Amino acid sequence: MGSTECALTTVSGYRLSVIRKVFALALMCVGALPFVNNASAHAKDEVGFTYGASATVNSTYLWRGMYAGGMNLQASATVGYGGAYLNLWGSVGATDMQFKQFLPELDISLGFSRWGLNVFLLYIHNFDCGFFDFNNYHDKGNRLEVNVGYTVSDKIPLTIHWATRVSAADGYLAERVTDEGLPVTDTVRAWSSYLDVSYTLKMRDGFSMYYAIGISPWRSCYSHYERNAVLQNIEVQLRKDWDIAPHCGLRLSGVLSVSPTAAIRPINANIGVGIYLK
Repeated sequence: MGSTECALTTVSGYRLSVIRKVFALALMCVGALPFVNNASAHAKDEVGFTYGASATVNSTYLWRGMYAGGMNLQASATVGYGGAYLNLWGSVGATDMQFKQFLPELDISLGFSRWGLNVFLLYIHNFDCGFFDFNNYHDKGNRLEVNVGYTVSDKIPLTIHWATRVSAADGYLAERVTDEGLPVTDTVRAWSSYLDVSYTLKMRDGFSMYYAIGISPWRSCYSHYERNAVLQNIEVQLRKDWDIAPHCGLRLSGVLSVSPTAAIRPINANIGVGIYLK
């Protein structure tokens, strides 16, 4: 849910990309979605006490299309009231398929979810750093993100999600020339951001298909600060749920992900088996 590769990189030059226009169009679509949605679309919002939990064994750790580790155990627990919620998500597994190194991770989300809108603050903690220590400049470290998502309705499960990194090592070096003709190198804050659009197609007998496409709208850690805007990932997931009790079930899922920006492993797959409470 949280690992990625982001390091301080030296680059020069800066030009606008056509994908920025796509990004602007996507933002206009986000603004239009509330008007598309009907008043009763989210009548089933839970306003009282809510809870949920899950545990899954995965063959691969994938995050926003990128390979982030090998076989792992991931668990999640959520409690909420009136739309406000706290979620804890953890992962323990190998950093690669050779099981030579293990790196546990803990993600903490604090947010509000009602009427199809989901706004939350996401803290990503890797245990090679101290808690809430953002002064790290290595590939994997603590990060803090602001996330906003909107789902049209249960009948139209189209979701647009936006995430922006607000704390951690996240910048690049840009060269420029002063008015006096002297070369200067500036450190530029990237505000690395990620935008994805997803759709969940529910089928019979507990089957569902999940489709997603994600982009990074400007120079960011997703392209190692080397390109202005990139198509980050395309994902397809097939899932099967079995209810084994009124509030408990089993889940089997398979994911195929393509990440055009990845220097290695641009195509990845994952198989997950888990249990969930709802």
